[in-house]
Amino acid sequence: MRFRGCIMVLSGIAALAAAAAPAQADIKIGVVQYSRLMQESPQGKAAQDALRNEFSSKQKELQGQQQALKSKEESYQRDSATMTGDQRTQMEKELREGNRQLSVRVNEYQDDFNARQNEELSKLQKTLVEEVQAYAQAQKFDLVLGDNGVLFAGQALDITPQILTALQARGPRAAAPASPAPGASSATGTGSKGSAPAK
Repeated sequence: MRFRGCIMVLSGIAALAAAAAPAQADIKIGVVQYSRLMQESPQGKAAQDALRNEFSSKQKELQGQQQALKSKEESYQRDSATMTGDQRTQMEKELREGNRQLSVRVNEYQDDFNARQNEELSKLQKTLVEEVQAYAQAQKFDLVLGDNGVLFAGQALDITPQILTALQARGPRAAAPASPAPGASSATGTGSKGSAPAK
């Protein structure tokens, strides 16, 4: 859907780009499916494999702990009727503690995985953007759009200097002094004189 949206707005962007760079006869615009690059590029697959290999052993440990806890719960359900009160109490305590420990480990695993995933995604995004920009410059593109916005814009389309010039021409606007509240001066004057106490 995002890629279709980029295609739909290309005509409008081309018109704006032409207005920003009137000296150019043709504006060369490209569209990149950025999400596809992340999923199908060798660099993207390498990042996915690195995460999978790093966390596979931890995932297996959690799955084993979860299965052991499930077996223990099934055993309790099956044998609780023949247990003594003390045995049931002990088993219930062990099950509660097992669930608590599993929950803590799952949360720690998820936090570690998310942190590493963000690191890998950040490095991958940097690599992909640099590759897109290098290709765009080599192929003399003026504008390259991705799923979420502009990935490359040529110097001819950059109107930042013109905007800065316009802002500098306006100059800083001094804040208007605050006007005194109505009647403030007369009230102050009256209060300062005051009437002498009657004798």
